Amino acid sequence: MNETQDGDNKMKKTLNLVLAAVTTMGLAFSAHAEDYITLASTTSTESSGLFDSILPKFEDATGIEVRVVAVGTGQAFEIARRGDADSLLVHDTAGEKRFVENGYATERADVMYNDFVLIGPADDPANISAAKTAAEALSAIAEAEAPFASRGDDSGTNRAELRLWESAGIEPGGSWYRELGSGMGPTLNTAAAMDAYVMSDRATWVAFENRQNLKLLFEGDKVLFNQYGSLLLSEEKHPHLKHEMAAKWHNWLLSDDGQKAIADFKVDGQQLFFPNAQ
Repeated sequence: MNETQDGDNKMKKTLNLVLAAVTTMGLAFSAHAEDYITLASTTSTESSGLFDSILPKFEDATGIEVRVVAVGTGQAFEIARRGDADSLLVHDTAGEKRFVENGYATERADVMYNDFVLIGPADDPANISAAKTAAEALSAIAEAEAPFASRGDDSGTNRAELRLWESAGIEPGGSWYRELGSGMGPTLNTAAAMDAYVMSDRATWVAFENRQNLKLLFEGDKVLFNQYGSLLLSEEKHPHLKHEMAAKWHNWLLSDDGQKAIADFKVDGQQLFFPNAQ
C-alpha cells in the first residue's frame, strides 16, 4: 500500500468515526428531546412558585422534564379532554371525579391542599373581618355593594367562589361585581388597582407582591378548604399521549419524595401547600 492510499484509508476511518459520533449524539439528543411531558395545571401552582421548586427535583430523579401549561381549571380540563396534555393537576374535586366518570381519566388522587382567603381594602368598608363565616362575609360585601373582583374564568377558584355565593343565597351582579376572565395574579392586580374585595388561594396571595392597600381580611372557614388532585389520563381515548412518563410524574407526586418536596416549598418561611396523598 502506498503512502497516498494509507492516508486515504486513515482519513476514511476518521470520517467514519466522526459520522458515527455525530449520529450517536443526534440519536441521544433526539431521545432526550422526547423526555418530557406536558402538564395542564392551574395558575395558582405556577404563580405561587411551587413548580419552580419541585419540578427540578422530579427531573433530577427521573430525567423527565415537565412543561407546564398554566390556565384556569376549566381550561385545563378542556386541554386534557382534547388530548393536548399528558397529565392534569387541578383543584376542583367534583369536576375531577366527573372527568374520571366520563372516561377521560382512569385515576384521580389527592396530592396536596391549602385554603382560600378573602382579601380586601385595609379599611374593610363591608366589615368582613367581623364575619363568622364565609357566607356572612360575602353577604356583607353584597349588601354594601362594595367592589368585588372575580376571576370569572371557570377556574377552580372561580368555581369555588360561585359555590360560596350560592351557599350564601346571593346571585352576584351589578356594577360592584366585576368578572375579569383572568388568572389569579392579574385578578389580584386588578383588585389592588380598584381597592376591591377578591377571593384568592392562599399560596398566590402570599407570593403576590403588588398588594398596595389590600389585606387578608377573612380566613379559616372550613368551606374555604382547597384540595388539589392529580389525574392519569385515559390511554383508550388518547393513545398518543406519553402515559408511561405521565404515570411516573403522578406516582412521584404521591411518593414520599414528592410529598416532601411539596411540604418543603415555602415563601417567606411560610408553607403554602400541605401534602395529603392517600
